[in-house]
Amino acid sequence: MKNKKGYLKLLLSILISGAILVGCSSADEGEGDTSATEDQVTIDVFNYKVEMKDQFQTLVDQYTDENPDVEINVKTVGGGTNWESTLKTTFASGEEPDVFPVGGPSQVAEYRDSLADVSDTAAAEAALDGTLKSVIDGEEVLGLPFNQEGFGIIYNKSIFEAAGVNAEELLTFEDFENAFKKIDSQKSDLGIDAVFAFPGKEKWIMGNHIANAYLSPEFEGNIVNAYNADTVAFEKGDELKRFLDLKNEYAVQPVLSLDYSQQVEEYFSLGRVAMITQGNWVYPTINEMDSEFAENEIGILPLPMEGFEGKIPIDVPMYWGINKNSEDDVVQASKDFFDWMYTSEEGKQLVLEELKFMPAYEGYDVSKISDPISQELYEYSTEGNTIGWVYRGAPQGWHEETLGANMQKYLSGEMSWEELEEKSRKEWENARQ
Repeated sequence: MKNKKGYLKLLLSILISGAILVGCSSADEGEGDTSATEDQVTIDVFNYKVEMKDQFQTLVDQYTDENPDVEINVKTVGGGTNWESTLKTTFASGEEPDVFPVGGPSQVAEYRDSLADVSDTAAAEAALDGTLKSVIDGEEVLGLPFNQEGFGIIYNKSIFEAAGVNAEELLTFEDFENAFKKIDSQKSDLGIDAVFAFPGKEKWIMGNHIANAYLSPEFEGNIVNAYNADTVAFEKGDELKRFLDLKNEYAVQPVLSLDYSQQVEEYFSLGRVAMITQGNWVYPTINEMDSEFAENEIGILPLPMEGFEGKIPIDVPMYWGINKNSEDDVVQASKDFFDWMYTSEEGKQLVLEELKFMPAYEGYDVSKISDPISQELYEYSTEGNTIGWVYRGAPQGWHEETLGANMQKYLSGEMSWEELEEKSRKEWENARQ
């Protein structure tokens, strides 16, 4: 019995010593963070909005600092590069991103097999009424809204005042035509190069946004109507031509050599022109160039359209799509990130103050929208003075590669306006067959 007790004491001593050694070993291994690395989830995000590249990275960095088990890699493609073609190439190469932009029914259909249902997210639940209409398929929600955006004529208040132009009185085409002439006649005294900076080099600006305003009424401002349409009638084609001609006449030349960055940075932000046609997404760039000018000297006006005077196109420009073919933990981590971004108090603050977004979600203090352009657009929205964005309802690529390209040919003299409408209409009809 005595020997047995001695044996048990020896065994217990060995076990205790082993436990101590194991404990020390675990502590040593933990100092190398090997377990954290193994458990970390990596999300690859394809971002098309070059103007928010740095601001979005700030938001991502804050989230990953607070969630070290998540790594988010952001690849931004846009501006002078056709991001849609790059995204297609990325998918074709087999290097599919975990999160990528989708805009409207056409792209939803194109990437349908890669889009996860996000209806179970807090962000989808908080989305404003009508903002999910482009990404709903049955009971599934296939994307989360970036934000709300509006497009119009952004103008320099100081130049308008010095030229004696009252922005509030500009509604009709004739109003704008007279204002253009008045400002142009004073270019030397005003110290400007031209009335307008018109980036004709960018097919997306002409084919997507400028054309959208004049095409929207024939589809009743509904993107789904455009998506289901067999043809495009160009009911306001003459008005679109007239406005395009006016801008071209009073713009920095040659317009076909001017790109987006030059328009916003070299000309408008530096006070070398009085106006540009753009949306509230340009504000972060202008703010970086000159914050005082951005905060106090810019406003936005609707494009002149008969029967729709004083109305401005406002809608969701794009949606975040989450790739359902990614690993399950990546899909869930992506959902968690966007829930944090759009519904947490911290995320909402960054959306307003860092990204300068006009939110597409409930629960925001809109009085804290820091961007004066978005503040004006929000007023248009709350007053119902809006028309819908329909360009994402066109056949995939039509607005840029067909209409935008044909508008460039028109401006260069290679194509008549009649030919532009005829050829663009045929391309739409062929794509729908």
